[in-house]
Amino acid sequence: MTRTDTPPTWDERATLTTFLDYVRATVHAKCDGVSEENARRAPLPDSPLTTMSGLVSHLRWVEYSWFQVVFLGEEDEGPWTDDDPDREMRIGVDIPLHELLDDYEAQCARYRELVAANDLEATAKRPIRDGRHVTLRWIIMHLIEETARHNGHLDILREMADGVTGA
Repeated sequence: MTRTDTPPTWDERATLTTFLDYVRATVHAKCDGVSEENARRAPLPDSPLTTMSGLVSHLRWVEYSWFQVVFLGEEDEGPWTDDDPDREMRIGVDIPLHELLDDYEAQCARYRELVAANDLEATAKRPIRDGRHVTLRWIIMHLIEETARHNGHLDILREMADGVTGA
């Protein structure tokens, strides 16, 4: 996977999709070479769900939720429940990191096709909490923001785990 934030052309679609792919690829870069033990470790005493594995699982399921549930209007079959709304973070530590990353990449490939097949102005089938129907453009922007924010968490967790910085 090539990681670049420079789009092949300067139009809006190319810029948005390039940045989304860049932050997605950064997830993989932050996790490259980390041990399974360190991927599952929660070093922040007040944040027991904040693990590298949990964050990768969360990002995979966040994309599922926005693209399949909100945008396409499909039934929500995510791992979360009313009793455990953060379950995707909890189950992440039970799955080998390479499987989480492979699953995340497979999801991303499907969503690249979905984005390519739809207009940026296409509206989501399901409304967000305030009752409005967001556009595909907004969903992409939101995923860039959320993935970039969690990349910061991955960066800190990786440095705490084994001292690796950069990427």
